[in-house]
Amino acid sequence: MIKEEPGKFPYTRGIYADMYESRLWTMRQYAGFTSAKASNERFHYLLKNGVMGLSIAFDLPTQIGYDSDHPMSKGEVGRVGVPITTLKNMETLLNKIPLDTVSTSMTINATAAMVLAFYFVTADKQGVPLKKLRGTIQNDILKEYAARGTYIYPPKNSMRLVTDIVEFCTNHVPGWNTISISGYHIREAGSTAKQELAFTFANGIAYVQAAIDQGLDPNDFGQRLSFFFNAHNGFLEEIAKFRAARKIWAIIMKDRFGVTNEKAMMCRFHVQTGGSTLTASQINNNLVRTTIQALSAVLGGTQSLHTNSRDEALALPTNESVKLALRTQQIIAHESSITKYPDPLGGSYLIEEMTDKFVEKTFGLIKEIDAQGGAIRAIESGWTQNEIAQSAYEYQKATDTEEKIIVGVNRFKEENAGEQKTLNIDIEGVNQQISSINKLKLNRNNVQVQNQLSDLESAASSSDNLIPYLINCVKNECTLGEMSDTLRKVFSEYKSI
Repeated sequence: MIKEEPGKFPYTRGIYADMYESRLWTMRQYAGFTSAKASNERFHYLLKNGVMGLSIAFDLPTQIGYDSDHPMSKGEVGRVGVPITTLKNMETLLNKIPLDTVSTSMTINATAAMVLAFYFVTADKQGVPLKKLRGTIQNDILKEYAARGTYIYPPKNSMRLVTDIVEFCTNHVPGWNTISISGYHIREAGSTAKQELAFTFANGIAYVQAAIDQGLDPNDFGQRLSFFFNAHNGFLEEIAKFRAARKIWAIIMKDRFGVTNEKAMMCRFHVQTGGSTLTASQINNNLVRTTIQALSAVLGGTQSLHTNSRDEALALPTNESVKLALRTQQIIAHESSITKYPDPLGGSYLIEEMTDKFVEKTFGLIKEIDAQGGAIRAIESGWTQNEIAQSAYEYQKATDTEEKIIVGVNRFKEENAGEQKTLNIDIEGVNQQISSINKLKLNRNNVQVQNQLSDLESAASSSDNLIPYLINCVKNECTLGEMSDTLRKVFSEYKSI
């Protein structure tokens, strides 16, 4: 007999009593293309086809603080997402999208503060007050050092930017999720499901402690923390993982930080199906993988979901592929009847046993991390990275020896499958992006630009919250790279061990 109930501490069975009966999860489709205009067109296409919230992918130069015209950006502009160098780029990206009604998720970390400033100024120019904005900024820099690599500044300075966002949004943008603490990329880097939970929550502990040290109340800012998990191929394991995640975070917030506000104990999370599970061969097999993974996320009680497209192992997805990925979510939501029942697998002896083991082993790993001085120390020493690398090695070895079968890759292969039509990078779009930046830098008020960057540099050397200074920089046509470089002068750049 299950004692726990949905909607009650520790929320193992769901953070709401009726879960999807009253409100479905938010259906998002991650997107970003060579130009802001092309990305805007994809967003309107997705909204027309039933997407409930936007999810923005940024290109690599934007992620690591370089303008599109910088020599370091050559060959990378617009390849893995949209380039956002100027306010005009952000305005074009969000053209005719009602920011007072559409929730936006932005996968950005090292330059999260700069990109958020672009977003806030764009909303202001649309006449949308900050208090009406809803969305999420990933702003999870610790996993960048451990798993993904798009960091700029040393951890201490990066944590300052994280907490500045938390503080500013808590006071001025109450509908905004200030950190999306991400296990997704940790899992993509090769971790196990248990490591995904443990390393994610260890990072979460570090963020909460940093905000408390800044004088913020976890009962308040804790309501706007969210999580981002991976849905991998282990169907039952993933369901148990999501159930365990809610219980673990509720216990951490209540017992470790003394939180009494129930909303601040809730582990609200977004799920993306496993990108690393997609195969370039027999791409239609990816439809089945994505469906299984999406089902595990829904049965596990996610609040938001992105389903990968079948062709993403080859290139950015086509309109047809992304629509089919969205339709997968819609069929689960409206045709499966799963949404009638909160935690439908709760009570299964196997699911309950797996959930309990996740809780136990996750807390065991967190204890190991605490013994090393916490998540930041474990990352700086290379311990976390080594643990992930070892798990990735074991997984690859199991695949190579066919201990683990990947259909169409190491078993049931096909020869001469034919060429698949994919999207290509718009070279003309890249050239136009670079040309527009050169033109802006020639024609703007460069004296005013330098004044604002000087103010930002002075603020970075003080203890002031940097978000208002970044907003002023954006209003005066400073670029993302210029703001990032100004902080590089003060903070320096981080070199991995």
